Amino acid sequence: MSAESVEKFMLLLKKSPSGAVFNPWWEVDNENDIGRNAPAIRRNQLRAYLQERLRTATLAVIGEAVGYRGGHFSGIPMTSERLLLGRSQKVRLESNDFFSDAKPRRTSKPEKRPDGFSEPTATIVWGTLLRLGLKPEQFVLWNAFPWHSFDSRRGMLSNRMPNRSERVAGLPVLKAFLELFSCHQVVALGKIAAAQLEELNVNAHCVRHPASGGAKLFRQQIAKIAAKVI
Repeated sequence: MSAESVEKFMLLLKKSPSGAVFNPWWEVDNENDIGRNAPAIRRNQLRAYLQERLRTATLAVIGEAVGYRGGHFSGIPMTSERLLLGRSQKVRLESNDFFSDAKPRRTSKPEKRPDGFSEPTATIVWGTLLRLGLKPEQFVLWNAFPWHSFDSRRGMLSNRMPNRSERVAGLPVLKAFLELFSCHQVVALGKIAAAQLEELNVNAHCVRHPASGGAKLFRQQIAKIAAKVI
């Protein structure tokens, strides 16, 4: 696998569904982005993140969809700006924990969140995997629906479950991701991700999603899987 493979994969992300779906890598969030170059920053960060893990990741963790407090502004699934910038009080990360050939940057307006947006799921997932002894380059994070599905009534700073047709639209990207990263262990966070992986006949572990009170069970379940990777 090469940098060219990552470029081909990223082009697949351009074809996001219409409707209440935001494409972080190809669209500008006019209300919340720092400027017109925000999508390019997010593309660069995702590209660097994926390339860094091409030959080293042995565990793939698949979430449901990009969240407004996570990949919407960082460009990296299940990764908040606060984690990316090393400003999290709960999980201490350095810039080279994400990628080594670029400087992490925020894309949300500073007045929205001075330290950048923080996503609970991102904090729990990163914190748990690192505490279990995995190195950042040993795992790669992705989403079954690769874009941000938001509530049209509440605006961009909201999340909603992707509908059936949207989930179908995300399947080719998920398939391509799993071909790019043929990890020994694949984990689905919650039932939506598990169903998507099942559609592709992928043998995956299904664990409790850490949101809505599921953090304790998630930590217990993921620990057993991580033990096979370390």
